[in-house]
Amino acid sequence: MKWLTLVITFIFCAAANAAPLTIDHSLITLNGPWKFKTGDNQQWANPNFDDSHWETVDLTAPAGAHDGDVGLTGYVPGWAAKGHGTYAGYAWYRIHISLDSLSGNTLALAGPPAVDDAYQIFINGKLWGSAGDFSKPEPVIYSIQPRIFILPDSIKHKGAVTIAFRVWMSAATLSGDPQAGGIRIAPMLGEKSAIQSKYNFQWRQTIKGYIVDAVEPAIFILLAVISFILYRSDPKNTAYLWIITAFLFTALVRANQPFFYWFQIESAHEFDLVTTVILMPLVIGSWLMAWRTWFKLSRPIWMPKAILILTLPYMCSQLLRLTWLPGAIPHTLFRDLSNYIRLIFVAMMLYIIYSGIQQNRREGWLALPAVLLISTGLFAQELSELHIPGIWFPYGVGVSRTQYAYLAFDVIILVLLISRARKLRKQKLPS
Repeated sequence: MKWLTLVITFIFCAAANAAPLTIDHSLITLNGPWKFKTGDNQQWANPNFDDSHWETVDLTAPAGAHDGDVGLTGYVPGWAAKGHGTYAGYAWYRIHISLDSLSGNTLALAGPPAVDDAYQIFINGKLWGSAGDFSKPEPVIYSIQPRIFILPDSIKHKGAVTIAFRVWMSAATLSGDPQAGGIRIAPMLGEKSAIQSKYNFQWRQTIKGYIVDAVEPAIFILLAVISFILYRSDPKNTAYLWIITAFLFTALVRANQPFFYWFQIESAHEFDLVTTVILMPLVIGSWLMAWRTWFKLSRPIWMPKAILILTLPYMCSQLLRLTWLPGAIPHTLFRDLSNYIRLIFVAMMLYIIYSGIQQNRREGWLALPAVLLISTGLFAQELSELHIPGIWFPYGVGVSRTQYAYLAFDVIILVLLISRARKLRKQKLPS
């Protein structure tokens, strides 16, 4: 009976450590079972390392599961939702795969297109690639993009391969997502052409997810040009200067989205500094001034100074709330301060809307849809806290509430600008 027990144990271990995971003969989705362990040790890349005492992780996603951004399918909760709710730092995933069922001699691996936050991949103990910069003590995070790794022909001849992922997640990511941590979409292994097809599909999905953000800046710049032309015809109207400024700042914010996710030039920290700390406060402040001057409001006279005074501490609080900043900074305090300042901005916008309608009547009501639509993007955080859905997935592609609102805003503000141009032309015609 002892030999029978040993055989059963051997079969069980083989099934766990060399699971075929076959979808078809050209590729396999590496759902698992993966061996997982928090911490960091370069020896864990060794294919001969004994990981039998590690916990087991399954990356199989529920039917219809997708990420909350561009709509990539196969999305699963991270390690924070699987018993490691307070852990940030390094963790390892290991899997041993039999290659007998795969066709083709040249194999490739499609890296996981969603990971918190950066990773290195080891093939049979050798570093094969990475997403993120691991040259510093704390890895530099960039957007996780679809990646393809070509495996040497010798791998196929060996009949099996050990794949290890060394993953790093920052405390900032953990603080923003209670389900964060590690690999969120399983990688794929298979024949090169099949993996290339999956890789291309993931890139198409990523591009489609941010294509609206790439188009919107061009529209905002065009609207700024139209506003400048109107300003040349009516140089005493400072509303055009403020609306030009607001258009340009908004264009920069929207353009930085695809710039970050499509290219790996800007790190995640740089994205925070550019968008969250600098541009968004300027966008909110400039739109408040733009609508105040659009409605020709002269009272209260202290409002322009108040907007300026609040914008500066808002920038500072946005900076000091970033949890990745070093030092003993009370991030929660500055996060709360930032939220309170935003509520003051909301109150200011509501006052401008009310006063604008009271003073301008018909023109105020006509401008109301534009003000509300641009405010949908400016105060997206507050709308989300009211549990208003922030993104939808028509045809499997993520389109955010802000993207819908800005596209509608572009049409309405163009109509308003054309209306003002016609009104100005009539005023200049000889009576």
